[in-house]
Amino acid sequence: MILLLLLSLMSVPATVSAEPVIDSSAVQAQSTRTAPLTIAEVFARIELTHPLLRVTGLERTQARAKILKALGAWEPKLRNELEFDRYESYNLTNVQGAPNKLSVAYNDTYLKIGHPWGWEIFGGIRNGFGDRATITGSGNTLNPPHTPLSPAVAIPQDMQLFYPQQSVIVGGALNLLRGFMVNEEYAGLQQAEIAGPQAEVKVAQKRQDLYLAGAIQYWDWQVAVKQADVVRRALAVAEERYRMVEGKAKAGAVAPIDVVEAREEVQRRREAAIAAQRKVEYEQYKLALFLWENDGPVTPRPEWAPEFEGETPVPSEEEVAAFKVEATEDRPEVRDLYIEFKLNNVELKLAKNSLLPKLTLEGGPQTGAIYVFGGFAYKVGLFFSMPLFNRGARGKVLHAEAEQERLVYKQAFMERQVQIEVDNWLSAIVRARDRVKASTEALRLAKALEEGERARFNMGATSVLFVNLRERAVVEAAYEVYRAQADYAVARGGMLWARGALSKSVPDSVLAKYGDPIISAGSSGPKKPGRD
Repeated sequence: MILLLLLSLMSVPATVSAEPVIDSSAVQAQSTRTAPLTIAEVFARIELTHPLLRVTGLERTQARAKILKALGAWEPKLRNELEFDRYESYNLTNVQGAPNKLSVAYNDTYLKIGHPWGWEIFGGIRNGFGDRATITGSGNTLNPPHTPLSPAVAIPQDMQLFYPQQSVIVGGALNLLRGFMVNEEYAGLQQAEIAGPQAEVKVAQKRQDLYLAGAIQYWDWQVAVKQADVVRRALAVAEERYRMVEGKAKAGAVAPIDVVEAREEVQRRREAAIAAQRKVEYEQYKLALFLWENDGPVTPRPEWAPEFEGETPVPSEEEVAAFKVEATEDRPEVRDLYIEFKLNNVELKLAKNSLLPKLTLEGGPQTGAIYVFGGFAYKVGLFFSMPLFNRGARGKVLHAEAEQERLVYKQAFMERQVQIEVDNWLSAIVRARDRVKASTEALRLAKALEEGERARFNMGATSVLFVNLRERAVVEAAYEVYRAQADYAVARGGMLWARGALSKSVPDSVLAKYGDPIISAGSSGPKKPGRD
């Protein structure tokens, strides 16, 4: 019966191990590469080509667009106004000989210029025309048809230009209380100017997030490759033992059940190798999203995975204190909070200014054709207005002050949070380092037990089952070593993130190895030479 079972197992075709699946684009673009993929290259490629970083860089362009839009409030405006009126003479004058009906018109062409401080001026030319005689400096006569001469009707205009019907016109307006140096348009410009630094903070935030996510994915891929290599080596050992046990069984040196045990272990490890290979492919495709070249992701190959770096010194207390100060200055989250303070300060100033009454001084030429007929006239006025209860303004002030207090509490929390994150990642570094030491020692002991069990098996003092168990323990211990090494690398990267170091671009000397720093994704959206 045992021999029948052994023959049936030997007749089953062996399952081939899974072959790695590699993206064709990566084979074409990186088929000749032999250098390992480093974390510095991952950062550099994110900075150079990552689409999400390039998209965030467009915040800079939008910030400039906000400034241009705000400046449009004081854009110099060229205006032309034409007015034509027809009057019954008895409604205007009782001058003897004046016509019964009168057509009068004027055309104003002027340039109006405003200023953020709340004043505007304009100047231009006014041309008058219609059914009347030319106004002269001496005669001042009006010669309607079929009527005798009459006394003067029109008054000579001031600031006459090239002929009597043409004159220079000037005017303007000035806010004396509300709106003087503080107004909605000027506040919009100040907030638009803050949008530039805010855009830089958003780019830094996106860079930090991508760097950290790319680094974690890089180390996950590195762990998957190393673990898959351990499983493949364990599979090769099991296959070699299976062939050895099979030969001994044919010679009658071991029981046929040991052949079954050895073959079952081969199948178990082959299944683990297939799963490990799938894990490698899964991690490499996720890492490809951070490695872009020629507008497409590059899938890393397993042979590019380097060895994990060794242990580095733990930061001292002085260095940790410096890291906390650095975090409160460089972390994008804290910098963005400072920008919120500036934006709210503008709102608060505007709200307090709106508590003042509105007092406006205006002056300029009168509009309307009647003034052309009766003579050019100017007006000067002082306008005062104020709501009785001023509820709207008081509500704006109350809201801005509440927002200011909210930001103060948020700032206190944020600064404390980034300091705690530095302590947290320091703890992660220390514990991961200890785990690496402990797991490395556990792996050494597991290998010693494996070698001893294998020696006993060769002497016939133990069975295949115990050898397999010892080898499985070695595989598990190797898994833990690589996982601990990856966690140690993540902890070191997390400390860089907590300090705000990942929000800063990779140096140009590093970027130049993999692309052109001038057109990198991290510098997208900069202002081009020339005026907007």
